[in-house]
This record gives sequence, structure tokens and C-alpha cells, in this order.
Amino acid sequence: MSALALSVFQRPEHALGRSFALSAIIHVALAAVLFLGVRWQSHAPETVTVDLVESPPPAPAPVAEAPKPPPPEIKPEPPQVRKPEIALPEKKKVVKEPPKKAPPKVDPDFQKRLREQVALEQKALDRQKQERELRDLLARQQADAARQAAAARNKALNEYIGRIQATIRRNIPQTAIEGIPGNPAALVDVVQLPTGEVLSVRVRKSSGYPRYDEAIERAILKASPLPLPPSRDLFDRELKLTFRPLDK
Repeated sequence: MSALALSVFQRPEHALGRSFALSAIIHVALAAVLFLGVRWQSHAPETVTVDLVESPPPAPAPVAEAPKPPPPEIKPEPPQVRKPEIALPEKKKVVKEPPKKAPPKVDPDFQKRLREQVALEQKALDRQKQERELRDLLARQQADAARQAAAARNKALNEYIGRIQATIRRNIPQTAIEGIPGNPAALVDVVQLPTGEVLSVRVRKSSGYPRYDEAIERAILKASPLPLPPSRDLFDRELKLTFRPLDK
């Protein structure tokens, strides 16, 4: 080691003691101030209550919605080819026939009586049919005869009334007919005896011309007794006669 270095290490440190002494004085003064400050407090320190509140958790960050996948592509289904339905023949059900019974014995006398009874009933039916047809025939004949008789009577009655009107018309003077326009009708009621004698005459419906009506009344009284019918059953005590100027 050199002489210079040895000289440095061997140098006395005169200021180190004063530094330690100054540091000790300062610490003692500081301790005294602190002790005196605590004793000088006139009242106890106020108690402070602090509520510790746990802070709420942070709000969750918004989650971004995932993009929706595109709809799957629908492929058209190929047309289904229906198989033709084949009608299968139905199976025939086998029906078991009951055992055949032996036919009952037939009494020949009973069959004979049965045939006779059927024959009698058939004859009765035939007889009733004939009687019904005969009644129908008679009814038709009677109806035809009645129609013919009614037609003949109406014809005879019309001829009888026509003779009476012709007889009366011959007694009407021509002067009572002249000057009457058209062909008006006059209805007259006549009451007669079975001998044809006239009892009364009454104009039920006037022709509209009094001169012609009065001429008809006089002609009827003049024609009494009136012509008689060809049959007594055609006679009628009360006659309803119609007269027109142009009738012949």
C-alpha cells in the first residue's frame, strides 16, 4: 500500500463526535414536544364511524349478438310416384253348412186335402172375379142407357119447346118487330095446365122494347091451349120461354 493511502486512513475524524451529539439533542427535543402535545389536549378525540360499503360489481359489458345463420336452402322434393294399387281378390269365407236334416215324412192324405182346399179357394176367387166383372158391365150399360135416355129426353124436350115457341111466334104481328135494332131477347114465364091451357104469363126479363114484350104476352094467350108433349114425362107446368125478333 502506498504512503498516500496510509496517510488517509490514519487521519483523525474531529467532526464525527459533534454530529452524533447534535442528532441526539434533536431527537430528545422532538420526543418532549410529542409528549407535551398529548398532555395538553383538553377533550377526548371524537370517534369517527366509517361504514365500509362494498362497491357494486361493475356492469357486465354488452355481449354482441352473434350473426344469425342464413336460412337453410329448401330443396324441392322429387315427386313421389304412387304405386298402382292392385286389388287383391278377397278370400272367400268358407261357410260350413249345417248338417242336412232328413226331410220329414209327408202324409199323402194331407197333401190331397191341401190340394182340394187350394182348388176350392181358386174357384171362389174366379167366381168373385166373374161377378165383379158382370157388375161392372151392368153398371156401364146402365150408365150408357141413362146417357142415351137423357140425350133423347133433352132432344124431345127441345123439340116440344120449339113447337110451342113456333106456335106463339106466329101470333106476333110483324109491326111489333119492325124497327127493333139487333136481336134482343125477352124471357117469359108461362104457367099451363096439363091440357095446355095457359093460366098466366109474366115477362121476367124485358127485351128493352115494351111494344115487343106486350106483343109476346098477347101471342101466348092467343095460342092457348099450347101444343102437348109427345110423352107425359116431358110435361112441365112452368115453362121458361125465350123470344127474339129475328128468330124463325
